[in-house]
Amino acid sequence: MARDYKHRGQHRTQPKPKTGVPAAWWNWLVLVLVIVVFPVLLLKWCGSTQESKSPTKQTPPKQVADQVKTPTKTKSPEPEAIDEPRFDFYTILPEKEVVVPDYEIKTRVREERVGKAKSTQYLLQAGSFREFADADRLRAKLALMGIESRVEKAQVGDVIWNRVKMGPYEQMSSVTTIKSRLKDNGIDVMVTEISH
Repeated sequence: MARDYKHRGQHRTQPKPKTGVPAAWWNWLVLVLVIVVFPVLLLKWCGSTQESKSPTKQTPPKQVADQVKTPTKTKSPEPEAIDEPRFDFYTILPEKEVVVPDYEIKTRVREERVGKAKSTQYLLQAGSFREFADADRLRAKLALMGIESRVEKAQVGDVIWNRVKMGPYEQMSSVTTIKSRLKDNGIDVMVTEISH
């Protein structure tokens, strides 16, 4: 027997239009405006307070006009009065050692494996002591481990430091091997790069 699938007792109602959807884009617009306008106003406010903190001397327009009418002669600096630069780090810096950080060590080992390593020499510094006896004690400990080291004196300010150094080494892979051996024995080292 045939059946009627139409629902006769229920009235079909129209779906109500969503009133929240048009308001949602307005909410986003207001949010964006607040995010943009707030920092601008904040910078403007902070900038005006900094200007008010540093008072500037303003000259009346009449005095400015008088200054313009009567130019003054300025002395040009004499060539012998110009001092040479007081800083000599331009000449010292290339001669100094550069500390190589740990992440750079790993990168340089990888470059060595590929064959793109640059030709530099590396030094390891195991410690720096004010007393020579402490530095010599560390040097003896390194000798018992089979690592050749030396004690170098360096003056920093008025203090003389005794630095325990190893090297120079040509390959970064040998530096990492020695560094790991020393770390296993509780000695932390600093790797420095020196130019030829």
